[in-house]
Formats: sequence, C-alpha cells, structure tokens
Amino acid sequence: STVVICVHKEWRKKKGDSILENPSIPNPFPELCCSPFASVLSASLLPKATSRKKQVIKVYSEDNTSRALEVPSDITARDVCQLLILKNHYVDDHSWTLFEQLTHTGLGRAIEDHELVMEVQSNWVMEEETKLYFRKNYAKYEFFKNPLSFFPDHMISFPSETSAALSHSGILQMFLSSSTYPEIHGYLHAKEQGKKSWKKLYFLLRRSGLYFSTKGTSKEPRHLQFFCEFSNSDMYMSLTGKKTSGAPTNYGFCFKPNKSGGTRDLKQLCADDEQSRTCWMTAIRLLKYGMQLYQNYMQPYQGRSGCSPLNITPMRSISENSLVAMDFSGHRSRIIENPTEALSVAVEEGLAWRRRGCLRLNSHGSPIAMSNMAIHRSQSWFHHKISREEAQRLILQHGLVDGVFLVRDSQSNPKTFVLSLSHGLKIKHFQIVPLEDDGKLFYTLDDGHTRFTDLIQLVEFYQLNKGVLPCKLKHYCARIAL
Repeated sequence: STVVICVHKEWRKKKGDSILENPSIPNPFPELCCSPFASVLSASLLPKATSRKKQVIKVYSEDNTSRALEVPSDITARDVCQLLILKNHYVDDHSWTLFEQLTHTGLGRAIEDHELVMEVQSNWVMEEETKLYFRKNYAKYEFFKNPLSFFPDHMISFPSETSAALSHSGILQMFLSSSTYPEIHGYLHAKEQGKKSWKKLYFLLRRSGLYFSTKGTSKEPRHLQFFCEFSNSDMYMSLTGKKTSGAPTNYGFCFKPNKSGGTRDLKQLCADDEQSRTCWMTAIRLLKYGMQLYQNYMQPYQGRSGCSPLNITPMRSISENSLVAMDFSGHRSRIIENPTEALSVAVEEGLAWRRRGCLRLNSHGSPIAMSNMAIHRSQSWFHHKISREEAQRLILQHGLVDGVFLVRDSQSNPKTFVLSLSHGLKIKHFQIVPLEDDGKLFYTLDDGHTRFTDLIQLVEFYQLNKGVLPCKLKHYCARIAL
C-alpha cells in the first residue's frame, strides 16, 4: 500500500501541471491512420510529440468567412495552407498563399512559405486591425519561370564583367548569387517623413540596401543617401491605391519595421506604373530571401525524380489516368482514340448536361427553362455587384499573371456584364453585351461576330481560344468559403 500511496501522491502533485508534459501514448495500429494525403503533411504540421505548445489562429477568406485553427507555435505559412487545403478538399496547385492584411491602412503582403506564422503575429500592433487571409496568388513564383518580363532593360544594370545579353537562367543566378547582385535603378515617389508631401527621387537598390540620389541621377557615393534596409522590416503593397495615402499614383508599396509603432514608422514609396512597382518589389524579395525563395519554389516538386518545375504537369490519380473516352451512340460501344473527336464529344456532352440542368418544373409539373441570367451565378468566376475598383483589387491580390480574370455585373449598364482580365501587368475590362436575335438571347464580346447562349459558354470558349482578347482566360478569381 505504501507504493500505491506514493504513486498516488506523485500523480496528485503532477495533476496541476500541463497535460502536455505527459509522454504520448504510441498508436498500436499506425496502418489504420494512413491516408493518401500523408505525404502532404510535413513533420512540422503533425508534431511527433505532444510537448509542443499550440495556439489558435484565425484565418479569413475572400467572402470574410473565417476559421479558427489550433496549430503548433512553430508552424509555417505553407503548412497552414496545406492544412486548409486538406480540411476544405481544395486542389493544391501550389498557388495557395497566406496573406497578411492591414485593414485600416489598406496594406497587404503575401507571407513567404517558410515564415513562421506566430512570428508574423508577434509583430502586430493593437491599434491596427490585422487579419490573415487564405487565397491564391498566381504570381508568387512567376519570376522564376519568366524573369525577363519582370526586369526591364532600362531598370537593371549588371556588373561590368557580366555579358549584357544574359539568358533566362543567367539572370536568376545573378540574383541568387551571394557575391554579385544586379543593380535596380529608377525614379520613385517617396513620402517625406512627418509630412503629407511626396518627392520624386532617383533610387538605387544594392546588396547593402535601398539608396536615393541627392543630385539627379548621380551614382557617386557622396550623392547617395541611405533610405532603408530589409532585415528588420517587411514590405507591403498598397491595396487601396492613392485614396488612403494621398500618393501621386496607384502603384504604392512601403516598408514597415518589425514591432513598429504604427503608420508613423512606415517608409512609403510609389512607382509610376505597375511594371516598375513589380520590378522593385520582386528584386527586394530576392535580395532579402535569396536562395530560400528558390527552395520554397522547388519544394512542391522535390521527390519527383527527373522532374523540373518548368515542365511538370499536375499529378492525376490512378483512376483518372485509366479513364478513356467512349461512344455509346451506336449498337456497339467503342473507344474514341482520336483526341479531337474526344474533345468534340466532351463539349457536346457538356452543353447537353447544361441544357438538362437548366430545366425546372413549374407549378403544373411541366419543365420550364431556367433564365440564362441566373445560370452563371453559381460559377466561381462570377462576382455579383462588385465595383470596378473591387474587381481590380481582387485580381491584384491574386497576382498580375496573364489570364487571371473574373466576370461581374456592369455598374454603368445593368443589363450587361464585364470581363476583367489581367494581361501585361495591366488589368483590362471588356463589356459583355446581350443581343436578341429571332426571339433568342445571346451574349457577345465582339459586336455579335461570336455569340454564346450563356456566360458559361462564353467563358469556356475564351479559355480555349484567345479570340478578340489579348490572351486566353487561365486563372479565375474566386471568393472561397472556409
């Protein structure tokens, strides 16, 4: 009984301690816990021991729904995204991103995949309402695929010993090298500290930091004044244009010191156009994170032998790879081996399915056709009653990659719609006009030359054909719900 009493006292003494300190009980049936997603979850996402502290974070989506997650204190932004992808059964195309958004000041930034979420939250200040958002960012690593379009010739200078005509991979090596770094230069508008006025100055980005010239475009050391370094600050993009900050253009960005006292410590800049802003912000990301960015980019493709991210195709399930197109229209079924014929049959089946899906029963039990005006409302790419400014903000947050789009109601003409599309780092708007011919309603983008019975058919056509648009529709902006 003495032994029992001692154990009982020891248990009572430890009763007040955290239960996390007790050793975890091993699972006797580990094979029952296996899932096809086991390889997706990293070791940091599913802790081996229960001794790690856990905290609750709140993540928002585009429709302002939110979800509370209990996560380890050392969880990364990528692992939070993977957790939300699994919980919501989304397709992982490596573009899901965790965003930090400052509501009052209209600033936002994509949290890098390797950043610790708790460290990001530890820099938040009480007076600023800051939220985490879960959305796609198609431009996150686009510069690794096509660096030449991100760094225009008039803004970049290479060391004198470097050849002027660098290849695709050569530019990346220059940015990721620890010994050499290209110089980015050009004019930016800077907000003067403690004032409302802005001043246009000639800036230079070098490995040691960001400088501006006090004498025109002079690069002499005596004329260069230090503006900012990046190790203890984060870079944010202005999401509200020039309304909030009073900037001379809509292409603003700024640097916010960690654990700063709020907006008074911001170092604000704005460029003359989107190409210039994208060049500056991309170069600063590469300067700050270097090879870590490239490792983040390569991580989803690691483990696939002989695969390069530049020529990789999305992985499909075994069951999907075993599917073939079949024709059951005749007396005997047959496999459709011609890809063109298979595509044509798939399109016809899709249209037939849509026509069947648009039939509803009236009060007498007779089928009636659902209005073409209502078919598109269930589509992820359609945004009901949002303004031109909101559409531009949504596309900007999803990344200015060619082909990012959404469809919305027109504010100027209630009977028409607008296709908002990103191309060449610009957002363009195309009016979709309804036409009536022989009692039937059609939709067109090109004055009736190409007609569609509904908006779904129109979007599907321009996803396959460029037509009158500057590029095909590729990625849609969706308001997901968590």
